[in-house]
Amino acid sequence: MMMPIQYFWRHPLAEEVREEGRVEALAEVILRILRVRGIDVPEAVRARVEACRDLDQLIRWLERAVHAARADDLFALD
Repeated sequence: MMMPIQYFWRHPLAEEVREEGRVEALAEVILRILRVRGIDVPEAVRARVEACRDLDQLIRWLERAVHAARADDLFALD
């Protein structure tokens, strides 16, 4: 009987791919929250959010996006 191969999912490369997916998804959600709330997102803000690879920073910006009056408010406390 053949055993399923599961070791790849524990490989550091697989974790890196999953982390990158989480980062990209969070950046997209931050920008979507601002857009749905009717907040204009200048290109400089969009570029900064999309370029960020720090998951903790993106989570802070996500929390701020819910209450921000302007897109720049994401970065007010950084």
